Amino acid sequence: MLTTILWFLLAIGILVTFHEFGHFYIARRCGVKVLRFSVGFGKPLFTKVGKTGTEYVFAAIPLGGYVKMLDEREGNVAPEEVHMSFTRKSVWQRIAIISAGPIANFILAIAFYFAFAMLGTKGVVPVIGDVAPGSLAEQAQIESGFEIVSIDNKKVSTWNEVFDKLASRIGDTGTINVGLKDFSSQTTNSDLSTVKRIPIEQWLGNDDRPDILGELGLSPSEPETDWILSTVVDGSAAQSAGLQIGDELVSANGQSLVSWREWVNFVRANPGSPIDVMINRDGQSTSILLTPEAIEENGELIGRVGLSASLRWPEAMIREINYSLLESIQYGFTRTYDQVLVILSFFKKILLLDVSIKNMGGTFTIAQVAGDSAAAGLTYYISFLAFFSVSLGVFNLLPIPVLDGGHIMFYLIEAVKGSPLPERIQMIGYQVGLLAVVSLMVVVHYNDLIRILS
Repeated sequence: MLTTILWFLLAIGILVTFHEFGHFYIARRCGVKVLRFSVGFGKPLFTKVGKTGTEYVFAAIPLGGYVKMLDEREGNVAPEEVHMSFTRKSVWQRIAIISAGPIANFILAIAFYFAFAMLGTKGVVPVIGDVAPGSLAEQAQIESGFEIVSIDNKKVSTWNEVFDKLASRIGDTGTINVGLKDFSSQTTNSDLSTVKRIPIEQWLGNDDRPDILGELGLSPSEPETDWILSTVVDGSAAQSAGLQIGDELVSANGQSLVSWREWVNFVRANPGSPIDVMINRDGQSTSILLTPEAIEENGELIGRVGLSASLRWPEAMIREINYSLLESIQYGFTRTYDQVLVILSFFKKILLLDVSIKNMGGTFTIAQVAGDSAAAGLTYYISFLAFFSVSLGVFNLLPIPVLDGGHIMFYLIEAVKGSPLPERIQMIGYQVGLLAVVSLMVVVHYNDLIRILS
């Protein structure tokens, strides 16, 4: 948990600092005096006054930040400094200053995606394992052993990319086009691929924990299992039965073990029922009675034993993805643009009730994703930072008063009508916007709490 919190705070620190620096830099370029540049809220832990009089602050609560500019609406301004007030700048300069924060987030995302591409990554080839009987995939005549090469005519090379493309279709009604190629064929000729069409209707829109592949009836192909235990959880049913790290699983109730998925499903289907497990330990065969602990999951009792074995992918199933310098630059821009469209589409689906607001997560969800991505490796954490930066930029540009987008909306109205909106109307707008944002924060953190408790 501590590691997760640290990775989350690092992400917030980087993204907020860059966002606020965007406001700060353009404000200075437009001749506005910046009184304070603060990273974090609350009690200042570090303060330094710059040559231009700007107070640089690092505060105790690192969950945001702000740039305070000279503003006649907030107090008296000395006559000799009036020309440096934010309110005295042209409407287009004010729009530029407010827009600079979200734009800085988009620039940072481009840089992160560029770094992700330059570092290169590895992924598992998206080969289909099982196809559930009667599922959407079976109805579309999708078969086991085929590699997914495209989703909706967009090329995919790994399971991560498949999940990414499918996730963007949550809440949609229409057709998912899945491009397939026989993985046993070593040719790369795209003419040998075929496209299967899966009809969907408000797909997974009401699920707070959407099972993307499971809903289609697909399972990934499995890694090879050596059946030698690499983990036995303290206090688990496996430890109570006497299983040890290094034991080799051989059979369960007299049946040879074939795949790890089958073993997991077998354990889950037998809560509280003893399983006769045959193991090899130091060259000796031993029979152990293992009784899975009965736990509740989504209102259903399942079995859990608390052990894991070493899994490894065959070399042919691991795909390296590398980009040249020019390809990495292009990837940075196109990936950022695509994510902007995906996030805007998600907000649209929320407003149209095509997607449940239960799909949204708050601070705890973001922190968990930050910790998980950091644990997976540097490239995954960089990818998380890029997506988080895009999300922050898009959210701040929403036309909601109190957000950057709300300020820009008021200034655009001012530019059209030639004068600012009445102060009373602006104040009402800010109050409504604050209520909307606070309500959203309550909802997403309630969703987090429900996930934690369940």
